Amino acid sequence: MQVTVNGVPAQLAEDVTVADLVAARVGGHDRVAVARNGDVVPRSSWEQTRLADGDALEVLAPTAGG
Repeated sequence: MQVTVNGVPAQLAEDVTVADLVAARVGGHDRVAVARNGDVVPRSSWEQTRLADGDALEVLAPTAGG
């Protein structure tokens, strides 16, 4: 399926969850936030939230600075 991750088109296998995406893209779940189609996906829902063709995702990690 075709999705957009942080503004970049990406091809993913069918039946991928938010948790799968985070594990593949970030290598872990610490201090990461995910928005799907403009709505924040609570961490408690990552395992159950299946992605769909055309989804727009933002995977964000905090950065230090001032």
